[in-house]
Amino acid sequence: MNSFHTSIIILVLAVLIDILFGEPPLKVHPVVWVGRLIKYLERYCHGGSTQLEKIKGTMMAISVIIISITITYIALKIVQSYLGLYGYIIIASIIFKTTFSIRSMKDHIKPIAISYEKNNKEKAKVLLSRVVRRNPWQLTDEQIISAAIETTAEGIVDGITSALFYYSILGIPGAIMQRVINTLDSMVGYKDEYYKNVGWFSAKLDTIINFIPARLTAITIVLASLILKKDYKLSFKIALTDHKNTESLNAGWPMSAMAGALRIQLEKPGHYKLGIPMQKLKPELIYDALNIMYTSTTLFIITIIIPILILFNIYLFL
Repeated sequence: MNSFHTSIIILVLAVLIDILFGEPPLKVHPVVWVGRLIKYLERYCHGGSTQLEKIKGTMMAISVIIISITITYIALKIVQSYLGLYGYIIIASIIFKTTFSIRSMKDHIKPIAISYEKNNKEKAKVLLSRVVRRNPWQLTDEQIISAAIETTAEGIVDGITSALFYYSILGIPGAIMQRVINTLDSMVGYKDEYYKNVGWFSAKLDTIINFIPARLTAITIVLASLILKKDYKLSFKIALTDHKNTESLNAGWPMSAMAGALRIQLEKPGHYKLGIPMQKLKPELIYDALNIMYTSTTLFIITIIIPILILFNIYLFL
């Protein structure tokens, strides 16, 4: 079995594990371990001048990334040596699965729509508070639905396609690298007084690493819209015109493409508006957003990940 076949099998098996079983228990989840390491090191990064905090924050981020990649690489080498190829494939698939979350996205977002359908708006707000930083109790019903759809669209990149992309070019250590950087950004990449210096490098790194996946994902969202008979033309147009409305260089691309596909306007009050309000925001649009997420992820694997793996292993086909 050559490296291309092994990579494909690990990819498929990891996706199946995710769909069938979801996230592993928190006690053994690598992302949780990384989060604890970040929390431990972060407390030593505060204090001193702006420049000193940035230096300490940069060193902390680089240390966490190197430690995570090194442990992953050594663990896989040990598994390969003692468990053979098939044992390696199984363990590698489980580790790779922890870097992306297709089922978890559905498990967190779908109940928001269900709560609205049951007219349980308070529960919907509680559920939304678990996936966004904004205060749901200050939002209107349409803004809550918008936030759920925005989270779905942005999560395609942060939680799925970016890890897949780096797996295709750097293997499992690459996927781990992306997940660690994303975790660093989510924990310290804030712009408030406490984190703006310590998290500066982590935030910049997250922007850099998601630059290409965000734009590729926007393309697959447009293609998914075509397949699902949504407004793919408007999806393409809004992605081009409105992606710059967000402060983030990356988040605007998938969210704008999603807004156009659903012919709605997504809004984060006081920050941005994306798309044209051609129809009212309603709970069932959350299901449409999830369907676009599933389809665009599938397209991302077929049209981007597999071709990259073929390209990197082209000598095997000559």
